[in-house]
Amino acid sequence: MASLKDLRNRISSVKSTKKITKAMQMVAASKLRRAEEAAQNARPYAERMHSVLSNLAGINQNEAPKLMTGTGKDDVHLLVVFTADRGLCGGFNASIVKKARAKQRELEANGKSVKFYAVGKKGYDLMRRDLSDKIVDSISFRESSRVGFDEAAQVGDKVIDMFEAGEFDVCHLFYAEFENVMTQVPTGQQVIPASVEEDEDGENEKKGSDAGTTYEYEPDPAGILDDLIPRNIKIQILRALLENAASEQGARMTAMDSATRNAGDMIEKLEISYNRQRQAQITTELTEIISGAEAL
Repeated sequence: MASLKDLRNRISSVKSTKKITKAMQMVAASKLRRAEEAAQNARPYAERMHSVLSNLAGINQNEAPKLMTGTGKDDVHLLVVFTADRGLCGGFNASIVKKARAKQRELEANGKSVKFYAVGKKGYDLMRRDLSDKIVDSISFRESSRVGFDEAAQVGDKVIDMFEAGEFDVCHLFYAEFENVMTQVPTGQQVIPASVEEDEDGENEKKGSDAGTTYEYEPDPAGILDDLIPRNIKIQILRALLENAASEQGARMTAMDSATRNAGDMIEKLEISYNRQRQAQITTELTEIISGAEAL
């Protein structure tokens, strides 16, 4: 049984931990609002970019760049896994890696080769033990106070260079889409070749004000795509980074709130044990005094 001194030390230690987790929860809450706003602002732009690609998808495939049409093969797949650079955010990082690993197993079961590009230190740490031979590169933005287009362009340029060098045929992004503080949904998205959704009649999907609209492009659709496709890849990567940033803060806020409540419960139990043991010690001392007095 722990002594009173040991119990006091444990209570003091848990109280200190509770202060830290409470402070981290408040910091995450303050960062979450800004990160959530950035993620929500990026969504319409990324969706509009996808809509423009849908309108251009009907051009002659011989004129379209390979980033849109692909290499004609799907033998080698690159999985770009976005995770956080810091921990203490519950199962946030593990859920994204789990989603990517499920895709890996599916592809390899179909005879495909899989490569990983880890964006974020925690994802790299989770994958390197079992997948070190499949990780072709990794990058961390730990020193950046806020992720932006510069970081997305850095990742995008690397992916495009690998594609042009013939290192893979298909590229998928894996990240957590932010819904609310309690919910972050691991998401997979194909960006190379650019995926264009089709309706039931096999036509390119057009929604809202674009439906039934005919566009004329200058100088020509192929020339526009040469610039638009790389930009779209970087925009989708930026969206993944911003969604991840908001999801990370939401997950950390939830995890630290749970840790704070657990610390409070532990303190309560330790204090009960301390008071019981202290009362037992006082009772024992009183018994000894009374017994000594009666002996006299």
